[in-house]
Amino acid sequence: MSDFNVYEVRKDFPGLAQQVHGQPLIYFDNAATAQKPQCVIDEVSNYYQKYTSNINRGAHYLSDIATQKYCEARSTIARFINASDASNIVFTRGTTEAINLVAHSLGRCHLSPGDEIILTEMEHHANIVPWYLIAKDYQLKLRVAPVLDNGELDIISFKKLFSSRTKLAAFTHVSNTLGTINPVSDLIAIAKSFGVPTLIDGAQALHHVPIDVKALEVDFYAFSSHKAYGPSGIGALYALKHWLESFPPYQGGGDMIAQLSFENISFAQSPKKFEAGTPNIEGALGFARALTYLESIGLAKIYAYEHELSRYMHEQIAKLKHVKLIGQAHHKVSLISFTIEGVHPHDASSIFDRQGIAIRAGHLCTQPIMKRFGVSALSRASLAFYNTHEEVDQFIAAFEQIFKVFKL
Repeated sequence: MSDFNVYEVRKDFPGLAQQVHGQPLIYFDNAATAQKPQCVIDEVSNYYQKYTSNINRGAHYLSDIATQKYCEARSTIARFINASDASNIVFTRGTTEAINLVAHSLGRCHLSPGDEIILTEMEHHANIVPWYLIAKDYQLKLRVAPVLDNGELDIISFKKLFSSRTKLAAFTHVSNTLGTINPVSDLIAIAKSFGVPTLIDGAQALHHVPIDVKALEVDFYAFSSHKAYGPSGIGALYALKHWLESFPPYQGGGDMIAQLSFENISFAQSPKKFEAGTPNIEGALGFARALTYLESIGLAKIYAYEHELSRYMHEQIAKLKHVKLIGQAHHKVSLISFTIEGVHPHDASSIFDRQGIAIRAGHLCTQPIMKRFGVSALSRASLAFYNTHEEVDQFIAAFEQIFKVFKL
């Protein structure tokens, strides 16, 4: 990592140069959304300044340019996760919409009363609520794999949940609360042994671990842009072609039909079939630019630096009295969730904020895992490759102010 210079990298992110409450910003809320590099900001701005136009349907120069760049963005995203073809990528508003697309499409044409969906206890609400709604609509049963005390998935219990009624296993690649990196290859292999398709929530994984959907042989992989240094409001669903061909349209509107009359409609081929209306063109361009930016730095360098920074943060916080870590899996991303004895996470986050440190506090959209560990809320500090060891030191030092306020 000798050629990885975090201080040079930080210059690419204008948001990091600001002050908060008179203190230099220390941004440790990256699992919620990441700061944006200037090249992504420029990519979005260039669309607005130079070739604002709708895609696919305009017979003029600006539309041609916008359409070409939109198609290139889809190809870039497909290449980044090693999809077989760009047509395996459906643009969505994010991971949440991608999961909803799969849930509603499966419900309409592949699920029957009494069928079962397997989830895990560590899922984000985005990978629970859609299945809950579909289960209510189609009289399905949700089965939930438990989490061990160290924050790892109970693989043995996961396997025992499968039966002849299982129609899908949906699980997160990386927990947004525990930081756990699930052994997704093993989970997919278990599902395959029962002939069950799989969906992976990759929102927290895309920018932290290598993704190869072809090697994984996963049926569906959902992910977002804004956590991976791209714009908000854009994400994608990777899906195997046979699923996209069998699914009905998720929404209806313009630019997703082949022929239309009031008596009959035939739909365009996927992925256009699932992209009704004017898309988030600038978002797609910014998303692709964020991924090429990561590649330009070197994904292996980023992963190695984040791993070392995470190790350092865990070592330092483990020395603090009155602080309890939740989630200590062997394989983790650069994220820690914790409680402070006698201090509500919201109070702690307010004190950190006054010192310029942005962290997350609350149930983190994972209420089942809160219940599992007997807490109502947690504090979460999540790191990116632009964070530094000095920032970690300042974060650790800021605990003293909390201890002082609450007389710990």
